[in-house]
Amino acid sequence: MVTTTVSSYLSGNFSPVQTEITVNNLPVIGKLPPDLSGVFVRNGPNPRFAPIGGYNWIDGDGMLHEIQISNGKAAYRNSYVQTRGFKMEHKAGRAIWTGLLEPPQLNNPTNNLFSPFKNTANTALVWHAGHLLALWEGGEPYKIELPDLNTIGPYTYNGQLTSPFTAHPKIDPITGEMMFFGYSLLQPPYLQYSVVSSGGKILKTVPIKLPIGVMMHDFAITENYTLFMDLPLTFRIERLQRREPAYMFEADSTSRIGILPRYGDNNNIRWFEVPTCYILHTLNAYEIGEEVVLLACRANDAKALNVPTKTKLNGSQEDKPCLHCWRFNLRTGVVQSERIDNLPSEFPSLNQQWLGRQNRYGYTARMVSEQTPLFTFDGLLKYDFASGYSQFHEFGSDRYGGEAVFVPRPNSVEEDDGWLLTFVYDSAKKTSELIVVNAQDLTDEPLARILLPQRIPYGFHGIWISKGF
Repeated sequence: MVTTTVSSYLSGNFSPVQTEITVNNLPVIGKLPPDLSGVFVRNGPNPRFAPIGGYNWIDGDGMLHEIQISNGKAAYRNSYVQTRGFKMEHKAGRAIWTGLLEPPQLNNPTNNLFSPFKNTANTALVWHAGHLLALWEGGEPYKIELPDLNTIGPYTYNGQLTSPFTAHPKIDPITGEMMFFGYSLLQPPYLQYSVVSSGGKILKTVPIKLPIGVMMHDFAITENYTLFMDLPLTFRIERLQRREPAYMFEADSTSRIGILPRYGDNNNIRWFEVPTCYILHTLNAYEIGEEVVLLACRANDAKALNVPTKTKLNGSQEDKPCLHCWRFNLRTGVVQSERIDNLPSEFPSLNQQWLGRQNRYGYTARMVSEQTPLFTFDGLLKYDFASGYSQFHEFGSDRYGGEAVFVPRPNSVEEDDGWLLTFVYDSAKKTSELIVVNAQDLTDEPLARILLPQRIPYGFHGIWISKGF
């Protein structure tokens, strides 16, 4: 019998909101930049019903929170992503699926196309070829209509989609091509890789051989290559049969980074072994001469996902993610790596116009190290990789936020000429706001604080779409 257990991800500002509202003319403290015009949309988990079994933050139904900004004014709207699973549970009046860290319901007739778990479309968003897609890595994307946030339905590229769709596709800012992958936990091919044209047509999908299914949340691209991370967060049915967790971080197993020419296949991929680690999110990758450089938030295990570790790590090792750099020499095969910062941080971001090219600046959200759950952030970090200098923007006492989305100033030339946008929750006042920070100087106070009509639960990833969609 499955029972509901208490989760820290159902309390405080992790707890869901149930009301979908639209409010115009929001109060603004400060002044919105006159050339900031478009929509900010952030995705995140928001369970509609009391969960079955243990609840993890990644399990909730997708809810979109949108801020429209134009002519110095702002409006708010939120909406559930109306996935197939959401509609079925809404009709039943209760939860049907268990969460991702529970044993999979292999015989559940309501399974989605690619997975025995419910496709929540709760993780991220991508705007490509004129379509806004809500993403979840175990299934197909869902198309969303702007600005009303109506769910159009599953988006399968006219039936071309033959694999799950990553929560973190990468769009080349020069060619307009989009790269994505899909992974399988239960059967090969454990990894499939696809390239989409700038016009929105899947050009190719190829299988990549892995020895076992792993939870591969993110990847990276450069101008000519695609990087995959074969890290030992595994899913094994035989563990379930022994009444052990199906997901486990196997600390004694090999960690590998695969580098593949963008239009290559499994015959062209090169694997580089690295010290055992887990990478939830990458910041960027690029090429310098014979080297491929990867910037990402690295941890020694997957504790941030509440996944158990098989065999104990040295107690002195850092188990929280910190920004890290790897250099892969394609001629010699030598791998060099170094930690960029000792401060725990996650949700890395950058000016997307530099994606896949050498970037000078990167941004992360600083973790409150002594707090549980781990995904609690008290400010933003800006890294200058050319000078080694960093800046910190503190949200303030009892104030916490999340990922910052970089919005370039129209017609800007400098890489950091723009703004950082993120939701901030005031735990003392129990109110939420969207802050706009000058990306060229994080030490300043926010340029503007948009006061929101209801609490915005902590969430995952956002996107900015300039006016004209």
